[in-house]
Amino acid sequence: MRRKDREMNRDFGLQVIDQAQYGVLSLPEGDGLAYGIPLSIAREGGTLYFHSAKSGKKTELIKDGAPVHITFVGECQVPCVMTESEAAEAARTPEQFGLLTSKLFTTEFSSAMVKGVIRCLSEDAEKTHALRVISQRFTPQWMGYFPQAIESGLKLTAVYAVDIKEITAKRKKFDAQGQEMKNQRMG
Repeated sequence: MRRKDREMNRDFGLQVIDQAQYGVLSLPEGDGLAYGIPLSIAREGGTLYFHSAKSGKKTELIKDGAPVHITFVGECQVPCVMTESEAAEAARTPEQFGLLTSKLFTTEFSSAMVKGVIRCLSEDAEKTHALRVISQRFTPQWMGYFPQAIESGLKLTAVYAVDIKEITAKRKKFDAQGQEMKNQRMG
């Protein structure tokens, strides 16, 4: 990671995963290009779960036991760290133009990148467990109907697990005084 001052620890990376709306799974497409697929992913411990239909490009590209990358983006927003008068003052002085770049033309973000190994789940009990983890994350209010959904959909659904081997996490965030919180400084 180039910006070590923005690097965050593993626990922060796990929080990003748990809060992200989706993750993007990257797979080799065969022609030397990467194929990125946005997925609804749920985590339990050191394992990520997702599901799909049993056919299609994604299922053709997924190879059991293959290494994969998944990227998650948490918060992403434009910070409000300069007032209009502070920006106008910085714009009048060439030595302060850098403040415009670093404080106005920037974003706050959190992200996590996972390296792992993908597994295609085949046992009904294992698939059901993974689908329960996914459903509890994204549709907890409907879990009372989960048994019926499994009964009708389990045989039609491909389910995958990614065992996390490595997580790198990064964050850019400003405190209330407009200073970037570097080197894992929380606030």
